[in-house]
Amino acid sequence: MKLDARTVAALTSLPAGKTDVIHFDSGLAGFGLRIRAGAGGKVIRTWVFQYRHDGAQRRMRIGPADVMGVEAARQAAKKALGAVANGQDPQGKKDDDKDKLTLRVAVDQFLAVKEPKLRPNTFFESARYLRGKYFEPLHDKALGEIKRADVATRIVAIERESGSATAYLARAKLSGFFAWALTMGMVEQSPVVGAYTPPKNKPRERVLSDIELAAIWRASDDGGGDPAFGKIVRLMILTATRREEIGGMAWGEFKADGTEWTLPAERSKNKRAHTLPVMPAMREIIDSVPKLAGRDQLFGERSLNGFTSWDAHKTELDQRSGVAGWELRDVRRSVATKMADIGVQPHIIEQILNHQSGHKAGPAGIYNRSSYEREVRAALALWEDYIRALIESGERRVLNFQSVQVGAT
Repeated sequence: MKLDARTVAALTSLPAGKTDVIHFDSGLAGFGLRIRAGAGGKVIRTWVFQYRHDGAQRRMRIGPADVMGVEAARQAAKKALGAVANGQDPQGKKDDDKDKLTLRVAVDQFLAVKEPKLRPNTFFESARYLRGKYFEPLHDKALGEIKRADVATRIVAIERESGSATAYLARAKLSGFFAWALTMGMVEQSPVVGAYTPPKNKPRERVLSDIELAAIWRASDDGGGDPAFGKIVRLMILTATRREEIGGMAWGEFKADGTEWTLPAERSKNKRAHTLPVMPAMREIIDSVPKLAGRDQLFGERSLNGFTSWDAHKTELDQRSGVAGWELRDVRRSVATKMADIGVQPHIIEQILNHQSGHKAGPAGIYNRSSYEREVRAALALWEDYIRALIESGERRVLNFQSVQVGAT
């Protein structure tokens, strides 16, 4: 943003959960207003100038914003910028490293800027990769001192410890951060460029068999593992929704009479609100979830994003079910495939999946605004019946395809 008298007057507080934020000026690289928490709840506003000298990122304190006006601070920053251009360090050698721009400090600034712009789950994943264990050995290192070899070493270590898929995502998150840091003048080049890239996973094709689906359902019973995780898995099977969509489900997303659940646009991958009817089996599971005072989410106890403890409970589920080589995201593909097998029409499956493609791609989607409410309800009722038959018999139910062409015209 452009720092002027009007914008600076409005910057008087910290975002929720933050203790130190810098708002950089869009017109003068490195010039910014730092807002940080002081003793006794006091908010301290300081003009700063960030620059590079001898390959290291440094930060210079210009003066208090409550005493020095924005134009006076800008002139001081310009003078410092001129010194940097002449190869000088405008503040000389500094032994005190408390203002040193480390990866940890810069990541906090990056996330503060990005949080309002990202979907909650996307922000949560970015924070998990950048603030968590994956790049912890680099957190206290000066941003300008991080080299390509440092990044490559961490990516290889992550791949060895957590697999290529996790390493690939970790690298992508770090690359996105350094791209932002580059535009903010914090670094002259990204150390991620040219660093080792783990192989990207091929698109998943795994479709669970009827026997596997029944085994997973049974193993998700409350009698073993985490009851919340088991309920989430069963709801995923009944609705073909993503794990985060069920894991973040909130009581406020249900219609007052409990007959419908609406996934809000901000939690949807395609940013489109999506409404599904609450069918009997789904209703039974939801009714078994205890309501926690002061918490809208059905699942999870602390995270604002709902349930987050996926990995450990998935491992337990594999052991109990005896089904190996599958991921939670395979459930959605398996349900869609099996719905087609039992006669549900493709455009109804797309509606259940909240896809804006196929029959609603391009101009067709502009004019066809139908939610196929009746057909979706019929398809989900048929699917519940199919699941019930699998669980009770353990065998694939033979259906008369001619009689169950749900959504046919």
